[in-house]
Amino acid sequence: MNSIAKICAAAVAVLGIATGAQAQETKTVIEAGYVLAEPGEGYLRNRSITIEDGRIVSVDRGFKSHPDDVRVVDLRDAYVIPGLIDSHVHLLNEFSPTSRLRILDTSEVDAALNGAGHAKTTLLAGFTTVQDVGGANEAIFSLRDAIRAGKVPGPRIRASGRAITPSGGHGDANGFSPALTKIFTGPNACNGADDCRRAVRETIRSGADVIKITATGGVLSNTKAGLEQQFFDDEIAAIVETAAMMGRKVTAHAHGKGGIEAALRNGVQSIEHGTYLDDETIEIFRETGGTLVPTVLAGVTVTGWTEQPWLPQPSREKAAIVGPLMLDMLRRAREGGVNVAFGTDTGVSKHGDNAEEFVLMVEAGFTPEEAIRAATIVAAEHVEMADDIGTLEAGKFADMVVLDTDPLQDITALKSIQFVIKNGEEYHP
Repeated sequence: MNSIAKICAAAVAVLGIATGAQAQETKTVIEAGYVLAEPGEGYLRNRSITIEDGRIVSVDRGFKSHPDDVRVVDLRDAYVIPGLIDSHVHLLNEFSPTSRLRILDTSEVDAALNGAGHAKTTLLAGFTTVQDVGGANEAIFSLRDAIRAGKVPGPRIRASGRAITPSGGHGDANGFSPALTKIFTGPNACNGADDCRRAVRETIRSGADVIKITATGGVLSNTKAGLEQQFFDDEIAAIVETAAMMGRKVTAHAHGKGGIEAALRNGVQSIEHGTYLDDETIEIFRETGGTLVPTVLAGVTVTGWTEQPWLPQPSREKAAIVGPLMLDMLRRAREGGVNVAFGTDTGVSKHGDNAEEFVLMVEAGFTPEEAIRAATIVAAEHVEMADDIGTLEAGKFADMVVLDTDPLQDITALKSIQFVIKNGEEYHP
């Protein structure tokens, strides 16, 4: 075990809670009044969900008596839905007025411990699985592994590590002095198809589950490099081909129309943000089967920062342009039949506020059940875990969110859950 993994394990004592991740020693039966077993199909009424060793054994009609060694949880008046999935988070940090300064005195050990706290907050908000797309490699992979081993409480993590970026692109070190830029520039920056193949291989060697690229410029990078395509087509194709050879899919940060379309046409499977998509872009999404992770919450968040002096001027200018466009982008994507997986870009917004994205999705025209489906069934497929999560059925992980208010009638119910169950273990806010 490396040093960061050891420190992540020690974080349990610092956080002061049990991990809840150990396999169950006894059988548990959840007696639930309303079960959204498969979002999109409505509620099942009065179901008994039997759990053993962290997985669902059965979902049966009605309630019955049980032997004394069976633990029964009475949720007959509650609403139970599958554990939620956020397809775009950054657990290691949370953007603030001091974020740029913290780069100078924060180690990867610090990042891992910060991530452990954010992971706990995310889990208690009802998110039992996340995809972390852009974090210091050793820290995020160690945190992922510590949670998987039951040493730290948090959602299961699928992680990309640092995004692969062209030199000077959104994922590179920008806005620092030449000396600091040289120090902060990592092996994830690449130029030309061959060098980008190298970057993919090194990222996978470090532990990446998925490859993220910055196909276009971005809002929070301190550079006036625009929001359009920044990788050449042959570089994108080389990244996708190399990742596929090593069993990984590719997702792309992309705002500009040209960058979105270049990514999809060159085999990228999903787009993060998608701000400037139009009817032609939507048609390409449908032709390629690409998935959109809209992150409207991030757009709303940065819109509120456009007058803040602590945000660098290039970022303020881009935030003022991009933020107000994202809600309408999502509306057009839904109307156009784009496959949408729930994602927030949390870390830009505050950890634990992930459910605010549901409210924005409904504002963009999704029904509450469609929004929940995007954060369960669709997201499970997107993160390649559909065999284990996304619905409540026999064989899958016992991941559930328990509410006292019907989220299909009031989506804001997801902002104040009763408690969450992950791997059959309860975690109470």
